[in-house]
Amino acid sequence: MSTLIDQIIARAQSNKQRIVLPESFEERTITAADRAIADGLADIILIGNREKVLAYAAELGLKHIDKATIIDPATSEKTAEYANLLYELRKNKGMTPEIAAKTVLDPLYFGCLIIKSGDADGQISGALSTTGETLRPALQIIKCAPGITCVSGAMLMITKTPQYGENGVLVIGDVAVTPAPDAQQLAQIAVCTAQTAKSVAGFADPRVAMLSFSTKGSAKHEVVDKVVEATALAKQLDPALKVDGELQADAALVPSVGKKKAPGSDIAGNANVLVFPNLEVGNIAYKLIQRLGEADAIGPILQGIARPVNDLSRGCSVDDVYKMIAITACQAMDAK
Repeated sequence: MSTLIDQIIARAQSNKQRIVLPESFEERTITAADRAIADGLADIILIGNREKVLAYAAELGLKHIDKATIIDPATSEKTAEYANLLYELRKNKGMTPEIAAKTVLDPLYFGCLIIKSGDADGQISGALSTTGETLRPALQIIKCAPGITCVSGAMLMITKTPQYGENGVLVIGDVAVTPAPDAQQLAQIAVCTAQTAKSVAGFADPRVAMLSFSTKGSAKHEVVDKVVEATALAKQLDPALKVDGELQADAALVPSVGKKKAPGSDIAGNANVLVFPNLEVGNIAYKLIQRLGEADAIGPILQGIARPVNDLSRGCSVDDVYKMIAITACQAMDAK
């Protein structure tokens, strides 16, 4: 039986997307790009001087990089067009033509401008860059998806407990970006995490539990009120969304507990998407599940941006980059 990551790879291969890797001179990134090209995972776009990129690939013994599209911002015929686009997008924020002409040479900005112009579908960086350096150009140029004002991070948790979630798979958020979301932001995180469950994990029927330390009024507190409000707002944002809250984690996952604590709920005891009330809870929870439950954690997958831009850990492996190419490609299919 194929694993979830096998399914994600197959989905990416079935509809190849154009994925930008701006960190062309980072060994893990270019090695993963070579493998992705060989496997038909995506059409890879690398940013840098073609001769230097190919020479670096040759040093590493890579065989397929010449099949990538390699674009040098210093010589590309599109650079002036992209610089003007950047100026137009940011002139109200103090951008000048001179600053735009300099900024466009930054590979992370250049890659986002390729996407904004419709010449690519997604971008991945972070093996060399910080999260801030990855997100800044994405938010300035590509911006958030319609109706969304905050970026969040989802994690795919592949557990050894098939009785929970979707045959043991859960999609959870936010685990990476927004520390203290208000009710409106939490509602957006719910909608985006359900979308990630569809586009990346392949869930046909995402069922979202808005988690709290209370189930259906069992406790009273302003943080519980926020979750209740967020649940109602999520339903307004996406009327088709299957969501319920507030629910404790056991009420969300265990059918017998869900039936007892939240009778009549279609989500309680049957959730496959978990939304945490804040980043602190989400980050702690996923690491506990990963370590104590020996679960595989894939991500974080950034969500909420109009076109997918994902952030790697600077400690990532070649395999991590390869998987993120596949994940970004799956997100890109649904973002069009």
